[in-house]
Order: sequence, then structure tokens, then C-alpha cells
Amino acid sequence: MKFVLMMDCSKSILHTSSLLVTVIASMLVPTALSGNSSKGILFIAVDVKQPLSDQGPFDVVLHKLAGKEWSQMIEDYGQKNPNVTVLDPPDAIEHVNNRQSMLEDVADLNLPDYYGRVTVPRQLVFTTDPSSIPHEVTKEGLKLPLVAKPLVVDGSAKSHELFLAYDKVSLAKLEPPLVLQEFVNHGGVLFKVYIIGEFIKVVRRFSLPDVCKRELSKIAGVFPFPRVSCASASADGADLDPKVAELPPSPLLEMLARELRLRLGLQLFNVDIIREYGTRDLYYIIDINYFPGYGKMPDYEHTFTEFLLSLEQSKYEKVLVA
Repeated sequence: MKFVLMMDCSKSILHTSSLLVTVIASMLVPTALSGNSSKGILFIAVDVKQPLSDQGPFDVVLHKLAGKEWSQMIEDYGQKNPNVTVLDPPDAIEHVNNRQSMLEDVADLNLPDYYGRVTVPRQLVFTTDPSSIPHEVTKEGLKLPLVAKPLVVDGSAKSHELFLAYDKVSLAKLEPPLVLQEFVNHGGVLFKVYIIGEFIKVVRRFSLPDVCKRELSKIAGVFPFPRVSCASASADGADLDPKVAELPPSPLLEMLARELRLRLGLQLFNVDIIREYGTRDLYYIIDINYFPGYGKMPDYEHTFTEFLLSLEQSKYEKVLVA
């Protein structure tokens, strides 16, 4: 099996050996690469300035690129090579990289609530004129505090900068385009659900602490907060309140992952979920990330390898049926 390996190269092109090492190391450690090689999986980094058709043949195109030129290139390649799997379609990636459209798919879900209810925080989108934000927030009845996020996720550090706004007047200091979400108290823990095809893995991560009404009345302003859900902030094994630490039910996560794969048209993504503090089964999806850093996921080498092998097995079974 030959895989095209393409990642986000807004500043560099995949044709130097140093970048090749950096890109591969960010996704698969040496043990995973050697293990994949022994199972017949070969990763090939290609030159994105050259046509894919001149560098193949390939079984799978694995990428994290964006842009109209690339989208057209991969669309043309897919039409000429219908048996090649593209992970994932550029238009589906673009859809989930917009925080407005990303959560609209979740809001439209109609999952059975046997194991819990899944929804999204109330939110507003602003693309221009920050001076109008306080009025619109009041008009729509959004409750403070509010989390401010850049509207578009483009892979840059800035697109992951988050702010917490404690009063309406300070909202005018924000820079659109952005999304404002109501902050939901969740015990300071979020659940990061990694999805690789039909494989699911959930881990706990420390998040922002809860905000009490008394604190809200004493603080004003807009404050940046760190990316506290990184690998170093793992909450697995921490001494937590059992009601906070309890993972969402597996059947709920399986239904959610299945529906999101269908709606989003993606195979490689993760979902950030919180449970409202004081409830047992009310969950909010606050973010979706395409092709995240799976190196933070326990046992990801084995899971990713099995997923890649399952792609070829699925193709083989379709041929037999045909």
C-alpha cells in the first residue's frame, strides 16, 4: 500500500529531507513507521508543485492541505483515479474549519437521548464592526461570560487563540471575524474524543475552571486563556470528583461519531465535549478539529495502522461483492 503524505505547508513545500522528517515525526513516531513498513504500508512525501499523476500510483492520499488550487488538484486526481481514497475531501475539511458551519452540523443532530443529550452552546457570529457586538449580545440574550474564538481555523497559532469576556462593554475590543459562545461550567474537565474511521478513543483533559456568579460580578474585561487541553494537561489519573471524571457512555460516543462521520464526510477528526456541571447527561460539543495531533492519543500508532489496513480491506471486499 502506498500513501501520499501531505501536510499543511503554508510556509514550506514537501520536497526537502528536513521537512519530510518533521512532517512524518509529527504524525507517526519511528516505531510506527517501521511497523507500518513491515505491514506493507509505505508513506511517500510528494512535491505539491508537481501533478500527483506524475508521482503515483497511490492507494491513499493522506493530507492536511488547504486552498483552491490544491482542492482542484485533488478533485481532478480523484476523478481520474476513482479507486484512490482521499483522506479527507478538501471541501469537507473547509466546512469543518469554519466554526459556524462546524457546529451547525452538531445542532442538527437528532440523536436518541437514551444515554444523554448532546447539543452545542448558544453562539453568535460577527464578521465586521466590533462596536455592534455588545448590542447584538444583549439583543440575542446571550449570558456572560462568553468565549471568543476566531471564526476560521487555518492551522495558525492565532486561529486557536481563545478569550473569555466577563462584561458586555469589553466585547467591543474584540477583533472579528469571530464566534462568541456562552461559557458552560463543566468542572474544569473536557473530553477529547479522537475519531479515526470507526475507531474511537476518549481522554480527559483539564480545561478552564468554573465561573461563579459572585466572581462574574467582580471581574470586567476580556482575557486570553491558554490552550489548557494540550497533552501536558492530561486529567486521566488525576484525583477528580467522580461526577466530573466519569466518561460519556460508549454507546453515546459511538452514535455521535457515526453521525458526524456521515454529516461531515470526514474520517480523521476529534471532538471536544464538556458535560455541564451538576448534570449527569447533558453534553456540549464546543469544537471539532480536523486531522488533530494523534500523537497525543494513547496507542495511536496501532490504531492508525489498523485504520489504514481497514481501508484496503474495505476495497477488497467491495471488489468481491461486485
